[in-house]
Amino acid sequence: MAKAEKLVVEVVAAHNLMPKDGQGSSSAYVEVEFEHQKRCTRARPKELNPVWNERLVFAVADPDDLPYRAIDVGVYNERGASVAGGGTAPHGRNFLGKVRVPAAGVPAPGEEAVPQLFTLEKRSLFSHIRGEITLKIYRTNSGDMVVKSKPEKPVKAVVSGPEVVAAPPINGAKKQQQQQPVVTVQPPPPQPEAPMDNLPPPAPVLMKPVMLADPYPASAVFSGPGDFSLKETRPRLGGGTTADKASATYDLVEQMQYLYVRVVRARGAAAVGETVAEVKLGNYRGVTPATAAHHWDQVFAFSKETIQSSFVEVFVRARGSDDHVGRVWFDLSEVPRRAPPDSTLAPQWYSMEDRKGERGAVEVMIAVWFGTQADEAFAEAWHSKAAGVHGYGPLGSIKSKVYVAPKLWYLRVCVIEAQDLIPMDKGPMSIGRYPELFVRAQVGSQMLRTRPAPMAVNRGPSSPFWNEDLMFVVAEPFEEFLVLSLEDHVSPGRDDVLGRLVIPVSSSERRWDEKAVVSRWFGLDRGNVASNNSNRFGSRVHLRLSLDGGYHVLDEATAYSSDLQPTGKQLWQPHVGVLELGVLGATGLIPMKARDGRGATTDAYCVAKYGQKWIRTRTVVDSVCPRWNEQYTWEVFDPCTVITVGVFDNCHVDKLASGNTTLAVRDNCIGKVRIRLSTLETDRVYTHAYPLLMLHSSGVKKMGELHLAVRFCCGNAGNMFHAYVRPLLPKMHYIEPLLVRQVESLRVQATNVVAARLGRAEPPLGREVVEYMLDHRSHLWSMRRSKANFFRLVTVLSGPITVGRWFELVRSWHRPVHSCLAVFTFLVFVTMPELILPTAFLAMAFTGLWRYRVRPRHPPHMEMRLSHADAATVDELDEEFDTFPSSRGDVVRFRYDRLRSVAGRVQTVVGDIATQGERMQALLSWRDPRAALLFSIACVLSAIIAYAIPMKVLVALWGLYAMRPPRFRSRMPSPLMSFFRRLPSKADSLL
Repeated sequence: MAKAEKLVVEVVAAHNLMPKDGQGSSSAYVEVEFEHQKRCTRARPKELNPVWNERLVFAVADPDDLPYRAIDVGVYNERGASVAGGGTAPHGRNFLGKVRVPAAGVPAPGEEAVPQLFTLEKRSLFSHIRGEITLKIYRTNSGDMVVKSKPEKPVKAVVSGPEVVAAPPINGAKKQQQQQPVVTVQPPPPQPEAPMDNLPPPAPVLMKPVMLADPYPASAVFSGPGDFSLKETRPRLGGGTTADKASATYDLVEQMQYLYVRVVRARGAAAVGETVAEVKLGNYRGVTPATAAHHWDQVFAFSKETIQSSFVEVFVRARGSDDHVGRVWFDLSEVPRRAPPDSTLAPQWYSMEDRKGERGAVEVMIAVWFGTQADEAFAEAWHSKAAGVHGYGPLGSIKSKVYVAPKLWYLRVCVIEAQDLIPMDKGPMSIGRYPELFVRAQVGSQMLRTRPAPMAVNRGPSSPFWNEDLMFVVAEPFEEFLVLSLEDHVSPGRDDVLGRLVIPVSSSERRWDEKAVVSRWFGLDRGNVASNNSNRFGSRVHLRLSLDGGYHVLDEATAYSSDLQPTGKQLWQPHVGVLELGVLGATGLIPMKARDGRGATTDAYCVAKYGQKWIRTRTVVDSVCPRWNEQYTWEVFDPCTVITVGVFDNCHVDKLASGNTTLAVRDNCIGKVRIRLSTLETDRVYTHAYPLLMLHSSGVKKMGELHLAVRFCCGNAGNMFHAYVRPLLPKMHYIEPLLVRQVESLRVQATNVVAARLGRAEPPLGREVVEYMLDHRSHLWSMRRSKANFFRLVTVLSGPITVGRWFELVRSWHRPVHSCLAVFTFLVFVTMPELILPTAFLAMAFTGLWRYRVRPRHPPHMEMRLSHADAATVDELDEEFDTFPSSRGDVVRFRYDRLRSVAGRVQTVVGDIATQGERMQALLSWRDPRAALLFSIACVLSAIIAYAIPMKVLVALWGLYAMRPPRFRSRMPSPLMSFFRRLPSKADSLL
């Protein structure tokens, strides 16, 4: 007879629970229900991170029915007496969260079980729940439960901050890891600033991943270090008290001292042939390219912290020879120090010693000096930390560069009509068929087509009429051609070409406002060779071509765009300030590659994008804690914009160094940071370590920390405050607005154009870098993003819901004093209605002033919980990282892609609604200090005006203004609406 089975649920611990006792804490206990059996743990008083380590046992009626059963786990706050193990729940309790675990995956008797971390879920839409719970669930035979063993000593693990106690790893965990992927949560360092590499190996907490076939999929757990917060740092910017004149320009980075050696050329070595110059400092050695003219003009930079010798040597050698034809050396104690804005140090001729130590005929022109990264030679110099990289190609790929994105235009092709078309198909099948005529237009890789021409009473089949606009994105200089083909859709898969036309894009007329350009007739060519000869064939097409310079070509999402200026520079507004960015370095980067002899490492570089200016720092080779200390500056034309800074791993170093240039190499993305300028106080230096979060198909992971110094300087306060009431986008976006479906399509085209042009620079900026910085996949469907936007909306609606609950509390008279005060206030406002608006405006003004004390002191950053990245399941992440169109099979491709396309629009709408609500909250949150100041002043003035003018007059004026005739209305948005659209939201904090 088979033994009866028992289901064991070990409740280990919970983390970061919601306080529900009114005193900032909770007395939590766990209630587990399985097949109408309920068991409870003891309550842990006044603890938001309770630890139980209690074992709850349930009888299993039929083990074969387990795949169809589920285990319901609820966490509650006790408001009554203490709960004994295995007892009943108290009468009064508060809900803290729930988890439903399918019993199908519970290990059978004798199989190994591991603790699992589950995110607590809400009971209803408006439940305020947070936290996680650790459970260990397994099955055992009845005979194995006779003796209740003493629980093992728990192992501490930290998940995102506070401590959580979990059961120790069991024997066989290593075998479990080999069979399926396992997520490991490791504790952070004991001190926030301590490097992760110096910590002892932590005891991991192993968690079983979510399988796609589970009927109730649990949330996947984030992996990596647990500290996802923003840290304020205090670096020694500008050199501190020993700063030199370079600090006036480079005051947002730490000074880095370098020894510069500039080798210009040599003379007297004509008989040797091709020569190279070699600079040697201790164990470091730099070599110039070989040249027969003995002219190199190469600068070598040796970091002062790596100097291991008291002198530097310069050799001139024949190509391929180990013997030198000349040698000269310099004592480092005699080397002068240079600091900009001093002029460059003039090189001098020095006689070189031969192999016998005697002065020979060979002379070399050299300049040697000490300087900092502010030196003009820094960007193009060979650096000692890149000593393992040789050759022009690899060295060029690791240098710092500034890129200017191409100037983008919208090309508007208005297809009006065509005349005298000659059909291609004159057979019997064409009799009685009305032709489906359309125009296909192509510019580069962009291809669009019009709708089929509709039937008209006064027009025949040979004179179709469309009057349809096709929009393309083109970049200066205009190298592309517009290729038009007029086609007839005869049958599925068959389109007959009735004529072709090729027009240079540069010949299109430019326009800056809503005035239409003059339309023109173009002759069509029925042959393969394009021609504009309208006399050879009678077919022609009527077009209106224009390059629209009054629009801003969007290559980023409008929620976190870095530039809102129109294409035409004559339409630009004056700049309002200057943005200065100091890229200090990074710490704790995840190794991205394995290199022979040096283990796992990373070749990291930084890319920052604001407006048309892209910057790329130099690549620090073989370092997981790189130090760049490079400073850059941008002009700011609109304070309500966002700068994006990304970190990447340079994969071209190994490719170019090995000589293998046939394979396409893509740089690895490590993470990025967005900073909204309007959230920064003017002239304040922000120095923080930003967590680099990266979403993978296995979950979110912290890839390291990026250290930045940011300062926003205001050049003109009047222009700054005036920018808040200007329309967000240029005038043409409101006079002739683009369709919603056009905006996203044009943004994808703009991303492709920018990536193609920046890929032609030297060194090229990879397409993967440009697409990651511009967030080109943000418009695609993602269940995780949809959940994040939905919960943003729930957070925004929580305010009105709280007011409604307060009103119900007043009506219930549970608190008579509050109810009496509310009734008295209501009667006062009914008696004197002129006090309503002044009181409301003054209340908002004083609320804003009161919240000034607790205003945010740090810029926003990527938030894991706001992005809902920690609760995304494996299935959701697999869908998010799927290609578009889908690569999951031809059977479901069409329906799947259609669903994702529609759901992507719903996701965008939900995000826009949440953005509007968050902007309302930003009016008094001081997230944008200038906007909050303007709003507080406006509230005070509105209160005075509302008090001075009778309410009836104000209502009458408002009604007359709202119902004014259309001729007195402007198509431009009002200053209040423009001010509101510039307020910050949390959209730029989403992953």
